[in-house]
Amino acid sequence: MSLPGWLPAGFAHPQRADLPTGHHMRPIRESDVDIDYPAVMGSRERLWTIFGAAWGWPPEDMTREEDRVDLARHEAEQVAHKSFNYAILAPGEAALLGCVYIDPPFRVEGDAEVSWWVVDAEVGGPLERCLDEEIPRWIRRAWPFFLPVLIGSSPPCDMTWEEYLALPEAAGA
Repeated sequence: MSLPGWLPAGFAHPQRADLPTGHHMRPIRESDVDIDYPAVMGSRERLWTIFGAAWGWPPEDMTREEDRVDLARHEAEQVAHKSFNYAILAPGEAALLGCVYIDPPFRVEGDAEVSWWVVDAEVGGPLERCLDEEIPRWIRRAWPFFLPVLIGSSPPCDMTWEEYLALPEAAGA
């Protein structure tokens, strides 16, 4: 789903964002399956506690092929400007360390919904702390939103997933 007028005509989404840690973000691709699948499944239990109620993701029995199909969908949605999934990557792109999601408002709050995660090994570490600081700045600087809603469990997030799921769905969602 993409809401009419969600993004201004002619908006070009960022192709890369460098982080002070030396990591970077770029739109995820179907071809990232070899680094995405181990990242997701290696952190699956924690990711389910974050995204399971909202998205039913990641399922316990997800296969590499199902992940590839999901990444192809994300890649197509980015091209169509329906939603965006950015891979958080180590230098050299040998490892995917998390993702950032930028979606149209499915609930009544704000004009975009933004969330992110890191692999278990990065929880509480310098990369996660950097993302908590940099993602809100990047959204304000590089994206055309007036009231993006950051969804997650701790600051700088505006609301928890539980609070978000308690909101009514937006018209047309």
